[in-house]
Amino acid sequence: MSLLLTRWIPPQSRPTRGAGRLIQRNLLVYKRIWLVIIAGFCEPVFYLLGVGVGLGEFVGEVTTEGGVSLSYAAFVAPGLLAASAMNGAIIESTFPIFFKLHYNRTYDAVLSTPMRVADIAVGEILWSQLRAAIYACGFLVLMYIVGLTDTLWAVVAILGALLVGFTFSAAGFAAVTFMRTWHDFDMIQLVILPLFLFSGTFYPLSVYPSFLQPIMQISPLYHGTELLRAFTLGSFDWTLLAHAGVLVAVGLVGLAITSRRLGRTLLK
Repeated sequence: MSLLLTRWIPPQSRPTRGAGRLIQRNLLVYKRIWLVIIAGFCEPVFYLLGVGVGLGEFVGEVTTEGGVSLSYAAFVAPGLLAASAMNGAIIESTFPIFFKLHYNRTYDAVLSTPMRVADIAVGEILWSQLRAAIYACGFLVLMYIVGLTDTLWAVVAILGALLVGFTFSAAGFAAVTFMRTWHDFDMIQLVILPLFLFSGTFYPLSVYPSFLQPIMQISPLYHGTELLRAFTLGSFDWTLLAHAGVLVAVGLVGLAITSRRLGRTLLK
């Protein structure tokens, strides 16, 4: 078993405790710029108040894929919770990492210590998840305050939000390893915006044309939205395992690409 593990995951590609040191470094940096984190939390809150609550007065009740009827604001809120986790993960795993990688040369200095490339990949992804968790916790508290969820299972949605954060932080970091200029970030926005709008966030899947529904189900955010919606409603079935499995698979693929591409870039 150990020989098989060594073959597929060589020692230099395995993270060590050094990943925690990278998280500690990021904490020290953000002590002086903590307002940036609060600013990123505001966007989904504005959507919830403007679209979920405001537009919801005209929409009325919505029926989920599972046949549960609820107010439009309560339907939209879990999708925005997933989007909040996605935003936190993507923001933290793209812009700062691109700067550290190509301009500040932070990782060159990190690799002069006993830390490995895998420590950088895992440390930055875990840090991105921490930001996603902060956004998700704040948003969930807001949902409780305005009465959009009343089940204790909603607390478990934090774990689902962490899974969404892992998926998008790994995917975001993997995307950054292919970028060469700041203009490449337009491509990230070109992907994130359709995911945000067409992942079951604002409307049930059934309202879209049948030929579009399978395409929308490819979106990782769709699976995250369905997972968090089930937790906030206290409604569970076997499909939750499928949703979680897709998120884990996408995250692991992103982590593998990140480790391989980052190693080629930093150790060349």
